[in-house]
Amino acid sequence: MSAGLADGGSGSSSQSDIAKSLQEITEKAQLLVREEIELAKLEMTQKVTKLVKGAAVGIIAGVFAIFGLNLLLHGFSWLAFYVLPVPSQAIFWGFFLVAGILFLLGGLAGFLASRFLKGGSPPTPEMAIAEGKKIKETVRG
Repeated sequence: MSAGLADGGSGSSSQSDIAKSLQEITEKAQLLVREEIELAKLEMTQKVTKLVKGAAVGIIAGVFAIFGLNLLLHGFSWLAFYVLPVPSQAIFWGFFLVAGILFLLGGLAGFLASRFLKGGSPPTPEMAIAEGKKIKETVRG
């Protein structure tokens, strides 16, 4: 009889050990998931910070480039004034010449852009569609 009680007692002890082990595994899995989420948050924060810094430096570079372009165009305008055979009081002709060239280049770029856009078809995965049709024919055959 005492042997039967001993078996019953050890069976209940092993069940409680299994329950404790399962509880520990569950807690550690939850901790691991929480730590992975925190790691992902930290990683995303670092990446976003780098992107924001890059965007800010890019905007600053763009501002400097715009001011530089402005000065370059002013220089071309003054150069055109000195090259053109106009009276010394007609400074504006150099600026008109540079503006006219810029309008012509802008019109040409707009025309080419419209041709490229009209010539382009809607983006469809043509190769994937063709491959899908081949697979469909193969399965039917």
